[in-house]
Amino acid sequence: MKSDLKIKDLIKGNKTFLIAGPCSVESEEQIMRTATELAKYEVNAIRGGIWKPRTRPGSFEGVGGDGLKWLKDAGSAVNIPVTVEVATPEHIEECLKHDIDILWIGARTTTNPFSVQILADALKGIDIPIMVKNPMSPDVDLWIGAFERLYNAGVTKLIAVHRGFSSHKKTVYRNVPNWRIPIEFRRTVKSIPIICDPSHICGNTTLLQSIAQEAMDLLFDGLMIEVHINPKEALSDAKQQITPQEYGTLIENLHVKKPYTDDEDFFKLIGEIRQEIDGVDNNIIDLLAKRMNLSKQIGTFKKGANVSHYQPDRWNEIIKSRTKTGAEKHLSEDFIYRVYQYIHEESIRQQEDMPE
Repeated sequence: MKSDLKIKDLIKGNKTFLIAGPCSVESEEQIMRTATELAKYEVNAIRGGIWKPRTRPGSFEGVGGDGLKWLKDAGSAVNIPVTVEVATPEHIEECLKHDIDILWIGARTTTNPFSVQILADALKGIDIPIMVKNPMSPDVDLWIGAFERLYNAGVTKLIAVHRGFSSHKKTVYRNVPNWRIPIEFRRTVKSIPIICDPSHICGNTTLLQSIAQEAMDLLFDGLMIEVHINPKEALSDAKQQITPQEYGTLIENLHVKKPYTDDEDFFKLIGEIRQEIDGVDNNIIDLLAKRMNLSKQIGTFKKGANVSHYQPDRWNEIIKSRTKTGAEKHLSEDFIYRVYQYIHEESIRQQEDMPE
């Protein structure tokens, strides 16, 4: 599976694919004013929600098909392509009638393979760029599966959008970034461009610049940012939208990293350090193997005593002591917790797999 779309084909004048526009198209005047102001800055496509799948009924759910003409007219007025989220074959049909340039599939839809397949079937033979947001859960295979369904239907102009993931834990984010998922996506599917949606990750404007910069540091191909002519009066997601002027400042302050350098001294220096890292990694693997062997010894005694492999008190003791030790060595509590979650799960698995 590969994408025939080259991100450079969508970029005019800058190295990053930039999408901006309101969460929702609310009126003809609102989207025209937003597009006109955005055109003063670097932007390659204007987004606007037409059909808004809200968590609960009763809130603003979009203006519907009438807004497609307003959005397309706004894009045409400033000579910038436009993009819309679609969730049903009827949405696709309406967008094609209004000559929408790029479609995207939202996170809620990506989460359901049945819904993705319905859209893939509706898109057969349609030569239009399709963006796919990650599913609500941090499941890279589910995300890749959505692209495979589209690709099998003959859709080849594909872009991935990282918008964060739902979490049962309360965090500073609306959707936790969980960067390892898009990193694994890119490792697995090298040819599909990937952009970041900081607005939905943050859920507020405070963290927007830092998340956008982190995406650039991780060599994302672009950004999708929610921009409203008057965010305080927005009918949806007001807290995470910025003004066109604030968008211009954010983009101006971004530092785009390059993936490589021709500096021989640089390669020599990091080559030496990487050799040390390789040695440390080998030691880590040896220690993990030793730890698992010790866990299996304990598992033998547990089986003999008819004791559960899972010991809550011992697990709590490990987390408390290891996170404390990690903090003393300047390692974050969350990092140590996640590392030991994997170690603990593997220890239990190995004990359970032992023969009776």
